[in-house]
Amino acid sequence: MAFNTVKRQARRAAATGVVGAATLGAFLLPAAPAAAQPVTIHGVGTFEVPNEIPIPAGIPGVEAPGSPATPPPFVTPIKTAGDLALDAAMSKVGAPYVYGAAGPDSFDCSGLVQWSYRQAGLELPRTSGAQLSAGSPISLDALRPGDVVSFYGGGHSGLYAGDGNVVHASTSGTPVQLAPVSSMPFAGARRY
Repeated sequence: MAFNTVKRQARRAAATGVVGAATLGAFLLPAAPAAAQPVTIHGVGTFEVPNEIPIPAGIPGVEAPGSPATPPPFVTPIKTAGDLALDAAMSKVGAPYVYGAAGPDSFDCSGLVQWSYRQAGLELPRTSGAQLSAGSPISLDALRPGDVVSFYGGGHSGLYAGDGNVVHASTSGTPVQLAPVSSMPFAGARRY
């Protein structure tokens, strides 16, 4: 459509107060030339761009025809409270077991769990039995790293460390360590 024709149609539409989509489209969006190239902008869509317009390479999120896809930017995964608690507990592997101790240098089992979650910003109950009664119940096959695992009817607790292991303060004379979950009678697990 010739530019003068578009201008006349736009004036006529303005005078009558009626503007059709075709009139606006013709006025605002000139027809694409017969030879156009698709350009994809990630998160927005694909557009036809005239071949005469060069698409520079290396613009993040813009994929010109024939160019390799630009990978999305790296996003650091957000750690859960369980992940942070597990990190804290793992930093204490080798610390001595002391009955009634809740860190930061020595621990009993529930003291290690409580201290570790405190480092993650959550306050858990102090005793193993109370830790088994709080939080959300989790089955053995649904454990994720950082979940609180209870043993011996709720009299012992630790944090699930992944790969079938738990980090715990086991007993007097044995420091904080990793052990297989299967090495103790499972009583339940909780997610906080």
